[in-house]
Amino acid sequence: MMLNTQRTDWRRITFILLGLALFALFYFLPPLSPAIDPAGKAFPLSREAQLAIGLFLLAGTWWVFEVIPIGATSIVIGIVQAMFLIRPAKEAFRDFFDPSVMFILGSLMLGLAFTKAGLTRRLAFRMLSVVGENTRLILLGTFVVTAALTHLMAHTAVAATMFPLLMVIMSLYGKEEEPCRFGKALFIGMAYAAGAGSMCTFLGAARTPVAAGFYKEFTGQELTFLQVSKAMVPYGWVMVFIIWVLLAYVFFRPEENRIPGLRERVKEMCAQLGPITWQEIFVIVVTAGVVITLAIQNFVPALAEVNRSVPMLIAGALFFLTRMFTVEDLEKRIPWNILLLFGGAMSMGFCLWQTGAAQWMAVKWLAMFKDAPWLFFVSAMSVLVIALTNFIMNVAAIAITLPVGLVIAGYLGVNPELILWASLAMAALPFMLLVGAAPNAIAYQSRQFSTAEFFITGIPFTVIAVLLVALFAVTVWPLLGIPALVR
Repeated sequence: MMLNTQRTDWRRITFILLGLALFALFYFLPPLSPAIDPAGKAFPLSREAQLAIGLFLLAGTWWVFEVIPIGATSIVIGIVQAMFLIRPAKEAFRDFFDPSVMFILGSLMLGLAFTKAGLTRRLAFRMLSVVGENTRLILLGTFVVTAALTHLMAHTAVAATMFPLLMVIMSLYGKEEEPCRFGKALFIGMAYAAGAGSMCTFLGAARTPVAAGFYKEFTGQELTFLQVSKAMVPYGWVMVFIIWVLLAYVFFRPEENRIPGLRERVKEMCAQLGPITWQEIFVIVVTAGVVITLAIQNFVPALAEVNRSVPMLIAGALFFLTRMFTVEDLEKRIPWNILLLFGGAMSMGFCLWQTGAAQWMAVKWLAMFKDAPWLFFVSAMSVLVIALTNFIMNVAAIAITLPVGLVIAGYLGVNPELILWASLAMAALPFMLLVGAAPNAIAYQSRQFSTAEFFITGIPFTVIAVLLVALFAVTVWPLLGIPALVR
């Protein structure tokens, strides 16, 4: 008779029970008091909204500590909504195929095309030939390239394009199959840099056009491309270099200072690649078409109503039509666990929004600072946005918090433009949870770090991001013509 010698994983059981206990707490709590904004408007918390907050805490706990696969936790989100009548099952599960999730699928296929065509190796070798053998400079080069690309295209597409390139770098480092400090710095830093770079223009993510719409509605002022870049480029690039310094010199110092013989190996591999192929040219042309379409959507009325996922999916369809992709690629090389993760995140975000739970939390938090000094209010706004954007899509975080923040700013005499820039900066930097942004989840595919490691690493970066907003509000932004107060 064989005995089961497998040890009980008490840590996993503890966090499973903790998540369930948090949901049970909000299930059995009596109705909570309404949130009241400074204008006296009440935001009651319905039974469904109260349960949505409990589900929000359950999902966050299970995602952080990965008690079950992250995609499976997303399925639980849909199940709980349907079982406890928080939202109808049709709505809860429909969000798993939201266009934003399809955009992520399209970006993953774009990255896969780069890999299959051999472009990622060519790009990796080109970058490595410039930065040389120093591992810290390789990290810097990776982060700079990532951030720069997000000025021109969506950060999800950039991350999907960079991922296979980074896997090539890991193979040259000799640690492709096992976690190491250099690998953690490389992939976590890529995700962080993608967020920091994406705030610098209208093209990096959908959150900026959405925020501009809210800002115009509340102030009547139209934001220009130049205004956004003028305010956000300094913050974004300071954050990129902070990310590099802390990851490369503090948190994950590479095991090796140099990769001896890297230049020679890169030259040999470049020679083996030969001249650029027609397949590579085809991928470049298709990718350029996608990038140009996404870039001009804001300026061409005929394209304005076309969802941004459509160009990405058209590119994927073209790759299948030209037989660059096969059924095996679809089944084995597309990370369905990551897609389920984002489906669940979308479902969770819409659940909080539609039940009114998100508005209740935002008003409750910000109303506490309605009589505080302006810098405390700006910091509180920053904390709220960066906390929410770790759990729900950043567009939803902006939609929930910015209107409330702009209203309260009027009572305090705070410049609404300052609230806008602080919110946009924070919405780009979900440093703690994979669900906060697609680049986080794409980086996780490397298997170089766990969800808990990502969470713990993100805590000091989150604190630094909030403190940096306060510093910019006092020093840099006033020098750029954005004063803190308007009266």
